[in-house]
Amino acid sequence: MKIKIILLGLFLVMVFLVLAGCHRRIATDLTVLPTIPKDYLRPLPPGELALRKITDPSQIPDYTRACSDTDRLREAIANSLSYMAKPSSEKFYPYGDITYERAVTSLRELDKLVASGMSPQQMNAVLREKFDTYISVGCDDQGTVLFTGYYTPIFDGSRLRTDRFHYPLYQPPADLVKGPEGTILGQRGADGRIRPYPSREEIQKSNALVGNELVWLGDPFEVYIAHVQGSAKIRMPDGQLETVGYAANNGWEYRGIVQKMIADGKFSNKNINLKAMIDYFKAHPDEVDLYVNQNPRFVFFRSEKGDPRGSLNEPVIPFRTIATDKTIYPRAMFTFVAVDLDKPAGFALDQDTGGAIRAAGRCDVYMGVGDRAGELAGRTYREGRLYYLFIKPE
Repeated sequence: MKIKIILLGLFLVMVFLVLAGCHRRIATDLTVLPTIPKDYLRPLPPGELALRKITDPSQIPDYTRACSDTDRLREAIANSLSYMAKPSSEKFYPYGDITYERAVTSLRELDKLVASGMSPQQMNAVLREKFDTYISVGCDDQGTVLFTGYYTPIFDGSRLRTDRFHYPLYQPPADLVKGPEGTILGQRGADGRIRPYPSREEIQKSNALVGNELVWLGDPFEVYIAHVQGSAKIRMPDGQLETVGYAANNGWEYRGIVQKMIADGKFSNKNINLKAMIDYFKAHPDEVDLYVNQNPRFVFFRSEKGDPRGSLNEPVIPFRTIATDKTIYPRAMFTFVAVDLDKPAGFALDQDTGGAIRAAGRCDVYMGVGDRAGELAGRTYREGRLYYLFIKPE
């Protein structure tokens, strides 16, 4: 289940987007950028990879501190190995000089290392001796990566429409056409032709999705948050928590809503955040559509069991799952996130993606479920470095 947002200019990074391949969660859309941002979405030059092998040992990070915190790391590695066991994963390799076999062997050897009981100092020595370290080129070819956060919100809801719950999350409609890789091709018309799927505003006004409702929420802006994050936990009237996750989108590019709210004088760039937006729309529910329809992307959901899942259809784990642009980074691989978030720099697996997580200069860190995780995700906006580890060739 997935799962997830960046704004241009004064980006707001809210919490989440996730999607299969490159079409799931969005990223964070509700944290204000303190200054004029760098071009974190700078595309790579043609033919260039997002990762560069480090050949100078002095440039390899010291992993000792990260090796002292391996909580749930083996679980995350197991999820990546589960993905790599699927035949479909092979088509994304080789990645540069990284073959599919080398990628799988790297995960297996790293799992053995984590389970070995070695001291952090010993583990660090093995990582530096037996593994090659690759660094992301980042947004500036100097390794600068912007890290943001995403999470899974918890909302009250119902399987049936009621007076309180009458804002739906929809399942994918029958006329939505996908390509073999899950790419959204458009809408199949009655004549059999495929045309662009309607935008968010067109969908909202047409009521064409009546009958495809998956679950009903009590607040229209909560619906939008679920769209942005790509997943949600729904607390049913009997107290049971059920998970809904990303299934598809309408094929439109994500567009943030924060800039317009600032331009309209609803907030300044200093006082806007997710909580402020939630409070604003609770006081002005008649303005929700005015702003959320600025974003033409519309997300469809499906019921899921257990924890939310990322774009690899494997469970996401707080601070052990990251989302990157899967068109330029190797899927499911073991990484070292060199940035202090709510916890020190540490190891994570590249298991997710998002509509606004594009290019080598962006990375989104999954921060968990509920309000506390949302607060962390909403204030996460920090530069750092991103490294990948692969077993050295024999």
